[in-house]
Amino acid sequence: MSSDPWGRVDETGTVYVRTADGEQVVGSWQAGTPEEALAYFERKYEGLVVEIGLLERRVKTTDLSSKDAMAAIDHLRKQVDEHHAVGDLAALRVRLDALVATVDARREERKAQKAKQTDEARHAKEALVVEAEELAQSEQWRSAGERLRALVDTWKGLPRLDRKSDDELWHRFSHARSAFSKRRKAHFAALDAQREDARKAKEKLVAEAEALSGSTDWGTTAARYRDLMTEWKAAGRAQRESEDELWNRFRGAQDVFFAARSGVFAERDAEQGENLKLKEELAGEAEKLVPVKDLKAARAAFRALNERWEAVGHVPRDARPKVEGRMQAVERALQEAEENEWRRSNPEARARAEGLTGQLQAAVDKLHKQIDTARASGNNARADKLARELEGRQALLDQALKGLEEFSG
Repeated sequence: MSSDPWGRVDETGTVYVRTADGEQVVGSWQAGTPEEALAYFERKYEGLVVEIGLLERRVKTTDLSSKDAMAAIDHLRKQVDEHHAVGDLAALRVRLDALVATVDARREERKAQKAKQTDEARHAKEALVVEAEELAQSEQWRSAGERLRALVDTWKGLPRLDRKSDDELWHRFSHARSAFSKRRKAHFAALDAQREDARKAKEKLVAEAEALSGSTDWGTTAARYRDLMTEWKAAGRAQRESEDELWNRFRGAQDVFFAARSGVFAERDAEQGENLKLKEELAGEAEKLVPVKDLKAARAAFRALNERWEAVGHVPRDARPKVEGRMQAVERALQEAEENEWRRSNPEARARAEGLTGQLQAAVDKLHKQIDTARASGNNARADKLARELEGRQALLDQALKGLEEFSG
């Protein structure tokens, strides 16, 4: 007979394990010594210890599911309960009970975590739906379309909710995307129609521009080209390939016209430059007639110069006021000389001037006498008043005398 603290073997080879409820039969052993029998069943106990230890580590360090963990615990508990090992079986049951508590705690933790993840996923999907519905009203077609595609990828990365909630949110999300796609399709269809209208309008403008490219009616045609450019801008854009081709033709037609006009204007500018030199010389000759000494000769010379002036032709527009102003100044000087000559030779005007001068002289002489009389009588107040009146009459007389001198000039 052999024994240890946790078991014994009797004389019949029956192996027992000691428990709190008394000894329990583990099995029988007939093949060897009692010591070997105990050693065998103790090794089986150590095997259970190792398995329980491994299960404890898996539960604590891996994502072993609660279901699989409980199945493993039940399997080990069954082996412990069947008493096929010699050792502290009660201690193994305590460890298994602790494992059950750990698995239950982890199950609740995972349940709470899943509920939290589900709640976060719900809020995330609701936010995606709200943003998608806002984007559905956008007219930023490119950026909104790209953002909606990104939202789909984000949606796919989120956990599923319960079927009803997930389907309802997906329906709203999908509807928003469809609404945006429908609006974008309608927008670009309308844009295509507008571009086609623009293409037709611009083809007409190009045809007219090409027809005008050979015109020599410089002013009218240049003005029409400006109008055509305004109409071109107002027509809107055609499709890019058509727009570029039509613009090149339109611009090319304008270039042909304006190049021809520039050539003609260059010749004209050269001719007008020569005309300016001639008119400046004529203006210089005219200016030598001033001051006028011989009115008749000066008038004849100016007429001759003016005839030559008119025969010269146009000068550059920016130089015209200055050179014409020089001739006009000479003409005004001749007119003033003519007016002065007329005044000197007009007998009626001379008589009126002489009459006025005589009247003013008589009035001045009379005032002198009245002032002397007033002074002699001691009436200085009247003398001062008459003196002031004399000043005014004397000024008029001086002016009249100056005018009369012109008739004797």
